[in-house]
Amino acid sequence: MRLHRLDITAFGPFGSTQSVDFDALSGAGLFLLHGPTGAGKTSVLDAVCYALYGSVPGARQGGQGMHLRSDHAPPGTRTGVRLELSVAGRRLEITRQPPWERPKLRGKGTTVDKAQTWLREYDARAAAWKDLSRSHQEIGAEVEQLLGMSREQFCQVVLLPQGDFARFLRADAEARGRLLGRLFDTQRFADVEKRLAERRRATEARVREGDTALLADAHRMQQEAGDAMEVPEPEPGDPGLAEAVLEAAAVARSTARERLDIAHCRLAAAESAHAAARHALDEARELARLQSRFAEARERAARLAERAGAHREDQERMERARKAEAVAPALELREAADREHREAAQAETRARRALSDVYGDVGMYGDIGAYGRADAHGGADAYRGADAGGLAAAARRAAEELGGLDAARRAERRLAELAGERAGLDRQERADEDVLSEADAWLGGWDATRAALQARLDFAQEAATRAEQLAVQREPMRRRLDAARTRDRLAAGLAQARQQAEESHRRALDARAHWLDLKEQRLAGIAAELAAHLTDGEPCAVCGATEHPAPARKAAGHVDREAEDRALAASQRAEEQHTEDERRLGEVREALAAATAEAGDTPTARLAAEADHLEREYARARHDASALHAAQQALRRAEQEREQRLADRQQAAVRAASRLTRRETLEREQALLEAEVEQARGGLGSVAARAAQLERLAARLTEAADAVRAAEDAAQRLKAADARLADAAYRAGFDTPGAAVAALLDTAAHRELQHRLDAWQQEEAAVRAVLAEPGTTAAAQLPPADPAGAELAAAAAERRLREAGSARDAAARCCAELDRLSARAAEAVRRLAPLRAEHDRVARLATLTAGTSADNERRMRLESYVLAARLEQVAAAATVRLQRMSSGRYTLVHSDDRTGRGRSGLGLHVVDAWTGRERDTATLSGGETFFASLALALGLADVVTEEAGGVRLDTLFIDEGFGSLDDQSLDEVLDVLDGLRERDRSVGIVSHVADLRRRIHAQLEVVKGRSGSSLRQRGV
Repeated sequence: MRLHRLDITAFGPFGSTQSVDFDALSGAGLFLLHGPTGAGKTSVLDAVCYALYGSVPGARQGGQGMHLRSDHAPPGTRTGVRLELSVAGRRLEITRQPPWERPKLRGKGTTVDKAQTWLREYDARAAAWKDLSRSHQEIGAEVEQLLGMSREQFCQVVLLPQGDFARFLRADAEARGRLLGRLFDTQRFADVEKRLAERRRATEARVREGDTALLADAHRMQQEAGDAMEVPEPEPGDPGLAEAVLEAAAVARSTARERLDIAHCRLAAAESAHAAARHALDEARELARLQSRFAEARERAARLAERAGAHREDQERMERARKAEAVAPALELREAADREHREAAQAETRARRALSDVYGDVGMYGDIGAYGRADAHGGADAYRGADAGGLAAAARRAAEELGGLDAARRAERRLAELAGERAGLDRQERADEDVLSEADAWLGGWDATRAALQARLDFAQEAATRAEQLAVQREPMRRRLDAARTRDRLAAGLAQARQQAEESHRRALDARAHWLDLKEQRLAGIAAELAAHLTDGEPCAVCGATEHPAPARKAAGHVDREAEDRALAASQRAEEQHTEDERRLGEVREALAAATAEAGDTPTARLAAEADHLEREYARARHDASALHAAQQALRRAEQEREQRLADRQQAAVRAASRLTRRETLEREQALLEAEVEQARGGLGSVAARAAQLERLAARLTEAADAVRAAEDAAQRLKAADARLADAAYRAGFDTPGAAVAALLDTAAHRELQHRLDAWQQEEAAVRAVLAEPGTTAAAQLPPADPAGAELAAAAAERRLREAGSARDAAARCCAELDRLSARAAEAVRRLAPLRAEHDRVARLATLTAGTSADNERRMRLESYVLAARLEQVAAAATVRLQRMSSGRYTLVHSDDRTGRGRSGLGLHVVDAWTGRERDTATLSGGETFFASLALALGLADVVTEEAGGVRLDTLFIDEGFGSLDDQSLDEVLDVLDGLRERDRSVGIVSHVADLRRRIHAQLEVVKGRSGSSLRQRGV
């Protein structure tokens, strides 16, 4: 990294714009930045740091806002820093402006402008500056990636604050560890320690959890086994817990099996006794059953003897019923004839009553002289006693009169039709009046309707035109919105691509460092590798000697060429991956730039809102334009309706004239038909009523004639049935038909009587069979049975059997449960074995990395070990310069001695060549401390630079500390610094020592004044 130019405006003590030409200062290699105290020397370095990282170093870094602004600046001048530098082969320009509280352009008061940042790159081919980014985050990440250093590392490496390193020399191991940890980013090793500690706690918790479950199974086994098992004494986490549980489980299982065998023997004995008791119970019950059966049969025989008389009466009654069954058919015929006779008589009575009702209706409305009677009442009484012939003749005369009313019926129907036609003419007249009224009303508003429809059509046409105009704007807006979304997505992916490039860069550095370490180890043991090819008598390839008395031997862990080549190949692959990631990062940047060019700086949300507004306007215009066709159709339909209404009004007038003629014709025909119908009605309301009356009379007369004939026939059949019934009763042996009827039994009584007779026979046969059984008779001769005693004995035997079975089942369940729990415990022990081994391994690693293990002899933590290696590199690099500055007297060495809380690895001592003794750096004098701190700072710069990826630092600043040196020491220090110039570096010394102004010609002076400080360059 080389600085070219710095422009400062209204920053710190500088009220106006000040510029620093670092190219001119760097030409001399060594330049001096001086000025009175408080003039602003450090502010120049602050401006460089602020331009790169957006914040100032050290305790001043809290001021990243408006207080960086100079109090001497005019109100209208904005604070800003512009830095031009070259890094990684690229020439960049960074401009930063912190937040600015300025007066409002309108009105009173102030407003705050946000911070602004620009990053530009010089394009040599185009000889012009090209904008790269205006994002604070992107520019910060880009600068940190190019420099390979954070702000803290940059402040330590480039600005070299001597006071910090003086404190570093005097600090203890913990303070040195914190500083080195920030510089070399060893947090990942501390994270490894933390992760191992967390894994140790996690595995320990899992082991204890498994042991707790195992101990819980042991308690459950004890509950099953009882006093046959004791719970092991070890606690969860003890190594011997698993073995103790398994041994106790084996003892409990053995005892449980012995108890199960005893329970099986007891169960077999109980089963034998229970079988004998059951057999005795069955025999007692059978004897009791036979004795009870015999006694019951004797009682049933006694009851049969008592009911013998009733049985003989039932037999006699059954015999009379069988004789009466011969009279049953004649009796059924007589009952059927009697039933038909009663029904026919009732029908005749109903028919004559209905005929009387019809005659009353006829007498009320007209003369019935045509039927041969003087009045209605006399005619009805006469027909009540008429025979079937007279009633049939009257029915024929009524039917003849009914046939003469056909012409009157047609005339009456025509009158109804005429009334319907006149009503239809009235409806047509009213409809035409409605048509005329509606047409006149509609045509009266035609002008207003046509104007409204025309306005609707014009509005839809305007909307269609507007929709076409908006359609042209939609596609560009969609492309711009898509580009904005792509821009946002690529901006989010840029950080990931940058992080991936940084990670691959770090992996490439680690692989290169590993290769260099292996190469250094191989070179350290190259003598042994060359000695492997020595042969007695053959000259050595190095010294040419032919005798080889003590050839070198390969030490343990010797690195050969194959291992070095593999490390080199891995380093090359890592570098290729880094190159690929950088290429992908560039592609993302190019795509982001293209998307930004398409979308501009407008936020995506705003573009989306504009696009949405455009779409809504377009949709609204399309919706309004969609009514164009409907509006045209509506106007066309309205014009057609106007023509139709004009035609309807004209047709209605024509129909009104024709209706007048038709109405006169209908009125003449109606008068003629009404006279004819009035004569035929006979005083009734209509001809149809008169015809209905005659139809009812003819029907009733016919029905009455039929009913009279049916009653006469039924009386003849009843008389014949009485004669047949008397004859059948005499032949069956009964004195009268009534006696035969009394002997008959209905179906239920016959069934009941037969059932009693059958039951008597069955009972008699069953009793006779039981009393004849040999076994039953023999059992009756024996003493009474005792089934209750046998049941008690059987119940006692069954209870003993259940108790023995329960004991056997409990012993079996205990054995099964112990087997299951033992198997589960064994499985748990097998599962815990690798987990316990993992815990032991992780615990050893955790204590080893934490420095608490007995194997870690120096009690050095992993992070301290890494930092010790870095400190050893820093001490080696610093010694090269310290020896020159101290004329070879002092050497810095790293020490692994334990310091502070028993830890080791971060000790730093100085070896005095004059005394040959080694002492702590805290014992150095002021001038010696300056030598050592400057050498340490320069050495640290080299190591951190190499650690950061080998970024070359061509511009360095050294802050103060020169006032404590004498002339000779000052010359030696300047010689060392001048040696840095020989490497094409420029070194800026920040000091107010007057002697340095005579020794260093290139100077940047800070001049302090009332209006603010200013900068002057001299000797360039």
